[in-house]
Amino acid sequence: MLSKAHVWHALETKAEVFARYQRTTGHEQQRFEAFLRRLESLDADAIHAAVSDTPRPGARPTTERRAGQRVVRPFAPRWHNHEQARAWALPILRDTLTVAVDGSQIAPSRDFSVPVGAVQVAWYENAHSAAGDYTKDLRFEVLGPDDLVNGQDDLEAFPDREVNLRRFELECQVLIEAMQRHARRDPLPVCFLDGSFVLSFASQMSPQLQARYVRVVRALLEASERTRIPVVGFVDSSYASDLVALVAHMEHCPPPSTLTDAMLLGGSMSWGDRCEAFVCARDDRLFAATPELDYYDRVLLVYCKTSAANPPARLDVPTWVLEAGLLERVLDVVRAECVVGTGYPYGAETADAVAVLTAADRDHFYRTLQEFTAQHGVDLPYARKAASKRNRR
Repeated sequence: MLSKAHVWHALETKAEVFARYQRTTGHEQQRFEAFLRRLESLDADAIHAAVSDTPRPGARPTTERRAGQRVVRPFAPRWHNHEQARAWALPILRDTLTVAVDGSQIAPSRDFSVPVGAVQVAWYENAHSAAGDYTKDLRFEVLGPDDLVNGQDDLEAFPDREVNLRRFELECQVLIEAMQRHARRDPLPVCFLDGSFVLSFASQMSPQLQARYVRVVRALLEASERTRIPVVGFVDSSYASDLVALVAHMEHCPPPSTLTDAMLLGGSMSWGDRCEAFVCARDDRLFAATPELDYYDRVLLVYCKTSAANPPARLDVPTWVLEAGLLERVLDVVRAECVVGTGYPYGAETADAVAVLTAADRDHFYRTLQEFTAQHGVDLPYARKAASKRNRR
């Protein structure tokens, strides 16, 4: 049971820490905003030349960079209420298929002697047609001991690792299959993945797991380019600092650890505004052992203000979308989905609602697992402490 009085007291002891963090971050933000103004005076060639001795400066400019042009690009339509916003969004989405995917998982429980987990992935296809055609569906997979135990990773230390990876693989697989089904559809469909295509977190994993993460993202990007269906990695609250790193390299100074791209750009953005596209060049050591698998130069990063109250969202987009002249169309679809979803893409919101597994769902899964193993004569000892906790709650 949580005691509000104790929480409040603990927070009081950190009040000065929070205030100091805010002061430091505000100072760094002002300093880097001034640096960004200097970067804006340069064209793409000048920026490339300035960081030519840095293999991975965080981000690199694209053909959108023009000397003297602001990095933030204003969104022209301005509305006075949500009704006007929807009146703009609905024609943008009309007859445009959007496909969104999301997943949830059940981690292996130490309450059982045998490691068992599960993943559930849901998708939502919305044709935005007058007939109201849509598809909601899901896949559920059980991961047994042969899926969860291997010689390279410590299941005791990282019980979620294999389950998280399988969820991500299945999310990408569902999107690839959707792209293949709708490859010739007109107008252009747009797919949504809840998360980034840039996998810095995987750099801390074993080479085997790294390779699986990299393979599935490469397959997703290749399917997108082959079918000519854009896919957007949507990150609602991004802590990435790729653009900050580029600005720091330009100014020959270390990037501040407290400043993110969203903070750097957000102060000069209104709803619908977006920054120009940059190519990802993050230095996260993911490809240190396998440089031939590097795909970051095929990923664009774009920040777009999709909520009036919150910092801009990060959108990861395949580079071919810009090369094909489709980026603005794709961003309009993202904006329109966020109008309908009140700040978050409606399709992704719906997929999340279908995919989510609650604590009650997890309990139900484990009860079903016990019934199943008992029926099939499999001994599945259950920890007495867990049984006691369940009986008390």
